[in-house]
Amino acid sequence: MEKTNKVGAILKKYSMVIILVLIAILFQILTGGLMFTSTNLTNIILQNSYVVIMVCGMLPVILTGNVDLSVGSVLAFIGAIAAIFQVNLKCGFLVTLLVSLAVGIIIGAWNGFWISVYDIPPFIVTLSSELVFRGLTQVVLDGASIGPFQESFRSIAGSYLAELFGCDPFLLTIILAVIACAVFVFIQFRERNNKVKNGIPVKPVTGTLVLCIVIVAVIMFLSIEMANHKGYPTVLVIMLVLCLVYSFVCKRTIFGRSLYAVGGNRKAAALSGIKDRKTMFLAYTNNGFTTAIAAIVYAARLNAATPKAGVNFELDAIAACYVGGASVSGGAGSIALALIGCFVIAILNNGMSMLGISADWQQTVKGLVILASVAIDLVPKRKKK
Repeated sequence: MEKTNKVGAILKKYSMVIILVLIAILFQILTGGLMFTSTNLTNIILQNSYVVIMVCGMLPVILTGNVDLSVGSVLAFIGAIAAIFQVNLKCGFLVTLLVSLAVGIIIGAWNGFWISVYDIPPFIVTLSSELVFRGLTQVVLDGASIGPFQESFRSIAGSYLAELFGCDPFLLTIILAVIACAVFVFIQFRERNNKVKNGIPVKPVTGTLVLCIVIVAVIMFLSIEMANHKGYPTVLVIMLVLCLVYSFVCKRTIFGRSLYAVGGNRKAAALSGIKDRKTMFLAYTNNGFTTAIAAIVYAARLNAATPKAGVNFELDAIAACYVGGASVSGGAGSIALALIGCFVIAILNNGMSMLGISADWQQTVKGLVILASVAIDLVPKRKKK
């Protein structure tokens, strides 16, 4: 019985990883081995880069028990602002970047102000912002697309590390992959040793070894495939840096712990001295910042700003968080699992597209996956009650 419980605990802990691997293997078989080709792996990363970046801002909001429905429209608006500065006003890359980030922070602070100061429900505030900034995007662009961007701007989403450094793609990619593997293994064993020193119960070292072997194998396999193409895309580095930073913020900082506390029980958090209003304000302000980064990446990839940009992007970001195990009621979730959720949806979309399945059925499958993810979170909790 004890052994069964241990197996069940392991399956529960790594359920999303197992699901991701099974889906990837399934589509690898169904597509005749095309899923893990170097070109397709790179396409998956480039096509979903904006979702990963948006997840870094959406998850802190979801941890508080809320969502932000405005990010798709805000992304389109910031892309339009960037296009006006780059194309119409002939501004340089740095000016355009700083203005875009500033606009995103201001919009996030605008949402956070109404939510934290006047206690207007986040759903209403962000729904209002969705309509406002979708309309402003149409006004700013006058219903037409603006482009192309300057080469320096396009390189954000279209360049590769080997090109930037003038190195051999294969060699640079493998070196970086080995470094990444070494860092991952070091962190895993350091955390385990810290728990042992502090008297915290730990699982047998075999589990840590198996995890490290699996992750190292995956990193090296994917890296070798991408090395055979052009190496790591620049946007991949941007994504990974943001994920690492926000994972640290959520797990290791006072602000991160405040997010979990407010989402778990806002009244109790306030009574314990946590500034719940400030936490809510910062969560939405930060979401505006990450949306601005996503807008820059998306506009650079598209090489134009269009009135229809960002449609339903908020659903992609929210879905990735929920599929990754974030709780609908708040107080539970992580960047790592949200990232896995993002790639579960990405592989589903990519695999179904390669099999020639229509966009209508793709939306249907995505909707069912989201429903199943939320049901898995809520149903057991209600049974316990």
